[in-house]
Amino acid sequence: MARTDDTPPVVVGYDGSTESQRALRWAVEEARRRWTSLVICHAWHWPYPARPSDPALLETFEVLARGVLDQGVQIATGLAPSLPVHPRLIAGGPSAVLVSESHAAQLVVVGNRGLGGFSDLRLGSAAVQVPAYAACPVVVVGRPEHDHRPASGHVVVGVDGSPAAEAAMGFAAEEAAIRGGRLHAVFCRPPGGPGTGVPQEQGAAEAAEAEAARRRAVTRFHETVAVWSEKYPDLRIETSVLDRPPREALREAAADAELLVVGARGLAETHGLPLGPVTQAMLHHAPCPVAVVHEPRTHQAR
Repeated sequence: MARTDDTPPVVVGYDGSTESQRALRWAVEEARRRWTSLVICHAWHWPYPARPSDPALLETFEVLARGVLDQGVQIATGLAPSLPVHPRLIAGGPSAVLVSESHAAQLVVVGNRGLGGFSDLRLGSAAVQVPAYAACPVVVVGRPEHDHRPASGHVVVGVDGSPAAEAAMGFAAEEAAIRGGRLHAVFCRPPGGPGTGVPQEQGAAEAAEAEAARRRAVTRFHETVAVWSEKYPDLRIETSVLDRPPREALREAAADAELLVVGARGLAETHGLPLGPVTQAMLHHAPCPVAVVHEPRTHQAR
């Protein structure tokens, strides 16, 4: 595969924090796998409501920000000397800047938290807002336990039949393929049918319809997997159909994975928020980096 100048880059947010350095290392490897360039983006802004009366103070902040960005470029080029690296110093808040950059990227990578906020926060604001509003998939990485993931190429994806989950399945298949690894697709059946906690007062007709709906959902899941098995015939794809809560099932499945991929929202999450509760739970508690994929824009525009 040849690298071309018109291939959308991988974009990584960098602020000099330990977490952003982990994200940078992850992004370097991802750009190399995808045969594309890396954009290292550092957002800076004057942190007080009133602008300084002395313009020199603002210039000093910008100079310091440039030094942070230069440090990131130095790390990236040290890891991959032949990788095209493009520094981007942009005035503005980190989340807004990275969401804007996502429109020209194939992937955005962020740390789980940056220099701001409290030290005991599991997620910073950018690690929530960028996956929620970006125009491309976003990978959140940065916790210390992510440093020692096995280099197995193992990718896990949660699929529930929603447009976002189907898009996540495609992204996960691509990720597993470029790693030369394997893909584990996990489907958690919706409640219903015998032995799944259906109220006793539910009528036989309602119970039968619930079970039929569950069977249709499982069939759709296998059809979705089959599409990507055909596109990546050399990729080993495993499937699990479980009667368990998705949060529990995905965390367990991802215990030895390099990457967990989830859709931004599931079928049952129709409240209009950009990220569903399962996705938010994975961002907070998954044992590996998490990729969040939105439904195609054709669906979002309806």
